[in-house]
Amino acid sequence: MSTQTRPQSAAGLLEAYRRAANYIAAAAIYLRENCLLEEPLQHEHIKRRLLGHWGTVPGINLIYAGLNRLIIEQRAKVLLVTGVGHGAPANLANNWLEGTLGDINPRYARNREGLDNLVHDFSWPGGFPSHLAPMVPGVIHEGGELGYALATSFGAALDNPDLIVACIVGDGEAETGPTATAWHSNKFLDPATSGAVLPILHVNGYKIANPTVFAAMSDEELTKLFEGYGWHPLFVAGDDLDGALAGALDTAHAEIRQLQTASRNGSRPERPMWPMIVLRSPKGWTGIKELDGIQIEGTSKSHQVPAAKARTDAGHLEALEGWLRSYKPEELFQGGEPAPELLGLVPEGDLRMGANPHANGGKLRKPLELPQLDAHAVEVDGNRGRVRASALEQTGSFLKDVFELNAEAQNFRIVCPDEVASNRLGKVFEASKHAFEWPLGAADQAEASTDGRVMEMLSEHNCQGWLQGYVLTGRHGLFPCYEAFISIVDGMVNQYAKFLKMSRDEAPWREPVSSLNILLTSVGWRQDHNGYSHQSPGFINSMLNRKAELARVYLPPDANTMVATMDQCLSDTGVINLVIASKHPLPQWLSMEEAVAHCRRGLSTWEWASNDEGDPDVVIASAGTISTIEALAAVELLRNRAPGVKVRYVNVTDLFALSYPEYHSHGLSQEEFARDFSDDRPVLFSFHGYASAVHQMLHRRPNMDRFHVRGYVEEGTTTTPLNLLAMNGVDRFSLAVEALKRADKSMADRLPTASGAFAVRAIPDADRIVSELEAERDALLATIPERGDDPDEMLEWEWSG
Repeated sequence: MSTQTRPQSAAGLLEAYRRAANYIAAAAIYLRENCLLEEPLQHEHIKRRLLGHWGTVPGINLIYAGLNRLIIEQRAKVLLVTGVGHGAPANLANNWLEGTLGDINPRYARNREGLDNLVHDFSWPGGFPSHLAPMVPGVIHEGGELGYALATSFGAALDNPDLIVACIVGDGEAETGPTATAWHSNKFLDPATSGAVLPILHVNGYKIANPTVFAAMSDEELTKLFEGYGWHPLFVAGDDLDGALAGALDTAHAEIRQLQTASRNGSRPERPMWPMIVLRSPKGWTGIKELDGIQIEGTSKSHQVPAAKARTDAGHLEALEGWLRSYKPEELFQGGEPAPELLGLVPEGDLRMGANPHANGGKLRKPLELPQLDAHAVEVDGNRGRVRASALEQTGSFLKDVFELNAEAQNFRIVCPDEVASNRLGKVFEASKHAFEWPLGAADQAEASTDGRVMEMLSEHNCQGWLQGYVLTGRHGLFPCYEAFISIVDGMVNQYAKFLKMSRDEAPWREPVSSLNILLTSVGWRQDHNGYSHQSPGFINSMLNRKAELARVYLPPDANTMVATMDQCLSDTGVINLVIASKHPLPQWLSMEEAVAHCRRGLSTWEWASNDEGDPDVVIASAGTISTIEALAAVELLRNRAPGVKVRYVNVTDLFALSYPEYHSHGLSQEEFARDFSDDRPVLFSFHGYASAVHQMLHRRPNMDRFHVRGYVEEGTTTTPLNLLAMNGVDRFSLAVEALKRADKSMADRLPTASGAFAVRAIPDADRIVSELEAERDALLATIPERGDDPDEMLEWEWSG
């Protein structure tokens, strides 16, 4: 038991504490001054812009108070994830009452001045938004976009055996697809090694303007639904919500500890059934009952700001003042500080939910022990382009060692939508199995384990949420995904990037967490057999629209650069890494030593592939595995067909290296940039994705018009790799033709004639070479319909050097 004692009137204390939290939250939504109503409320006391949401606040405060009681009595370590949208007034009120808001910012100390500042700053320019944000202590999930709280909660509970993650799921949020799949996360949570997630489905009946699906369901229907998911639902409703919730929380806590104790003592149940709570409370509970002849409490009219005309309408002002005074603030606050008896419901120190150490995971983070790169190198020696290897097979071997080196720390996981083995990362299963808790058939038991660390479920949303929760609570992980389907979580990545940005800029007390690493595999250029639907490289463009210093986009061209890139990503903090790599055995280009240097700079000229002698006629560049192969094959064609043309080849592995250093820390200075791309020579850039991404990175570089970028142009079908490349104009023949034309013009412009005019053509036989290359491409393409595959000379091509 805690040294804090439970007061004799627990129900009275809970009710008083809730009144205080409700009052602060409501005052914050409406008032700019006179925050304790020490004088009659006037129109000028009301904020000009009323932007908060009231309807969900009383339910959150009910849950916060109930969890506080549980924490005090059981010394429970509880992390609260508030998934309902725009619930910040409630969380902030509780943070102020428990003192954690003042701990991280003295402006909001637990005194009169701090209360004035909190009430004034809510939804005020430069202040707190109406949804949760990183500047709110105890938060690892914003709630800005609905649907992701439950999966994030499970990520936080993984490998945290003493932690209970209480997750408030609004009944509006529960209608989302991501939440629907996240209920199945209980099949991946090991009671022996991980903490618990306690979902609290808050059914208050309404969204902004409509009833919710869950409010229309009876207790019997909800019981069947959640028991089918594998949960034990506990229902809270009625006139004594404090008492009913206390009973449900006590039962849930006992069931959690019983399940964990049994599992940790070797008596694991066959189907672990975790408790959850279904809480029914009126929308806008304790607020304005009726206004302008319309019912407010218990309807969607209480969702946002009841009495929204209080600044100009006398009736609305009167209703608001009556509502606020109904909480009796003069009893709750003494000189602007909480009444001493209210502090009896505030846990101590780190047991306060706003001070839970896991909510500032950067402080708990321990760097991974990483393998030696040489142990996972592909030997290239003098066989550039003739040695074949799978970049992802090598990466799988590297990640296997990551698992083994960090086995004791238990702080690394892979989450993936059923694609680890498909993408040739299967070596990791020598170090860890699939995670799964429920019974499996005999054929599957050998591949899964209750303590497995590879989590696969066909929900990209779930995987992203798991990883976010895991990383934000101080651990490390990787999310491999098919390239075509990562856009499913674009909104989640956007929200997470904003969380990182605000953490860095507006919550400096938050320590940087490990990077969030997304590995895109099964790339579109080798999804020819799956067809057009699997060809979608646009997530690169999405990443470029994130805050620059939070985003990284890597396109390693071979296995050694891929392993070197993964080593860097698993060492990073505070960023989102996007890595794009092919799984098939492909030509290898660089030794590990060269790969490390190449990745460190982000791009480099490959002298062994160039014949420019320091003065190119044309620069051919590429980014991406298949783009690199085709670009180098085009270089070889030019060297064989037009040996007088001086070609420089540049490979880009870090897309942000193309940008200015003022825009991104990885950007090269113009002097460094010109070392590779020259100052004025034409550049043909073969790119993995949409050309617009490269143009965006090159913005403001001098002479941008000399860059011609070729990439995916939304042409695809079920066909062969060569045909798919040709359809988009990025096959080796099309690249060689384009490079030859640009070299011809560049050379002509630099060759004066005897009369002082410029030569019309620098390569007299350019037209013949162009015709031959195009004819050769067309002849190869013509064989595909009958053969059903690319010609052998394409399938077996090797760099000749």
